[in-house]
Amino acid sequence: MRFHRYRPRLWGAAAFVVAASLAATTLNPQAGPPANAAEYDGVDCVVSLPGSSPTNSMLPDPFTKLDGTRISAKSEWECRRAEIKELAEDSIYGEKPGMPDSVTGSVSSSNITVNVSDQGRSASFSASVDLPSGSGPFPAVIVLGGLGADTDTIKSSGAAVINFDPYEVGQEDTSRSNKQGAFYDIYGSSSSTGLLMAWSWGVSRIIDVIEQSNGSVISTDGTGVTGCSRFGKGAFTAGAFDQRIDLTMPIESGTGGVPALRGVAQEDGAQPLSNAYSEQPWFGDVFNSYTSNPAALPVDMHEIVGMVAPRGLLIMENPHIDWLGATSGSVAALGGAEVYKALGAQENITYWSDVQDGSHCATRSEWTAPLQQSIQKFLLGTGSAPGEFRIASGASGNLSAWRNWQTPTLSDDEPTDEPTDDPTDDPTDEPTDEPTDEPTDDPSGVCTASYQTINSWSSGYQGEVTVSNNTASTLNGWSVDMTLASGQSISNLWNGDNSGTSGAITVSNVAWNGSIAPDGSTTFGFVASGSSTAPSGLTCTSP
Repeated sequence: MRFHRYRPRLWGAAAFVVAASLAATTLNPQAGPPANAAEYDGVDCVVSLPGSSPTNSMLPDPFTKLDGTRISAKSEWECRRAEIKELAEDSIYGEKPGMPDSVTGSVSSSNITVNVSDQGRSASFSASVDLPSGSGPFPAVIVLGGLGADTDTIKSSGAAVINFDPYEVGQEDTSRSNKQGAFYDIYGSSSSTGLLMAWSWGVSRIIDVIEQSNGSVISTDGTGVTGCSRFGKGAFTAGAFDQRIDLTMPIESGTGGVPALRGVAQEDGAQPLSNAYSEQPWFGDVFNSYTSNPAALPVDMHEIVGMVAPRGLLIMENPHIDWLGATSGSVAALGGAEVYKALGAQENITYWSDVQDGSHCATRSEWTAPLQQSIQKFLLGTGSAPGEFRIASGASGNLSAWRNWQTPTLSDDEPTDEPTDDPTDDPTDEPTDEPTDEPTDDPSGVCTASYQTINSWSSGYQGEVTVSNNTASTLNGWSVDMTLASGQSISNLWNGDNSGTSGAITVSNVAWNGSIAPDGSTTFGFVASGSSTAPSGLTCTSP
């Protein structure tokens, strides 16, 4: 399997030579369709969609295949992702067409032109280019709509800005039977594909043209996408459905973007599904049947987050505007982060809603550093990803209330004929790194609890506790006592029920992880404010 985590750039003196002073690169009209199999690595996976899916009020298990078995190896994620992709197209977005018959165009220091022909129809659109200082070629961030993106920081970090007007490929304020724009010029004004997928298609065609160029202006290796509000929805969709995008950065995307659809349907003040469906043809036409019954959806947005894995993802949300559903956004991000964790790439996802300014699509100082770090890591191949979850205390969702599945430990090998793990009696949600602290209770006891810090920052940290069964019998129920340092307070905890948020607290199992097989283990995680001092006095007991 190809794990497209990011594509590091190799910088050298020769790489900085720009031919013809950044002159335009025009593609050969006879070149034919570009070879861009990396847009979607699941083309060889056989996906047979079910006629219907059972109603499920919880977030669907991203690790359970359509045949009912769970994946056990990282190599299986490619085809499981293909299933999620087709389920999402079939129930949320509408279909993203395959590679067009022909894509041609040009790349210059100021402009990109795109010409597409497919099924006997043609359309064209363009995007402007804003280069940073210095010598290229430059990686680039495609900015949808120009709203809310911190283009100054993007350029100062060493990336070009490609300003793409999504309305050129899919216009708003049209009826669903008369959609307009380059996408619909080719695939029909009555196409059932919604604007979010049409915009995603436009981003992919821009990348086609960049990849066909000689790379003297825009690097053919290192692409990001971002946008705010409705364009945040589009950027999120584009990153999920094109695996050539190394860094996806949705901003305040709201309903139809990152927030879990099941969550926003219950979150006070969040934009209702029916309202988002009727406001604009963002969703595919098929989504109409789910607006009053999201529990019938076969997928949810945590799995779309998972589709981006293991590539770079920086989610920026505004907790001050109820309409944006930031609480449900944190739930989807935490759920999707479990996919990153299973793939061994948990450092590649960052979520940040802990901001002071409540203005919609404002440029925020809190996001400057993680934006710079993400661009440097995933587009320039230098430094480290931020890898943080900074969840605002007033918009902190509880993942444990939304799932009844556990995260498997995926092997690096091909799956064997051994049965897959059963989330009810064989939890395998083990940490990907060795715990930094030894268990503090007696290892001869029934169970032990050990702690590790996953991430830390100036005003808080993310921690994880592993609960291990030390007996030869299945453990039925557990609880962990621990004491937080002075000034610390838990703002979010998942995979457990906690008795308090500060000082001495007790965390007990939830329904699906109370049963631990002999020599097995499970985990719970939390985000806390205050210093990053590790909790003390961890003890584990079982009834």
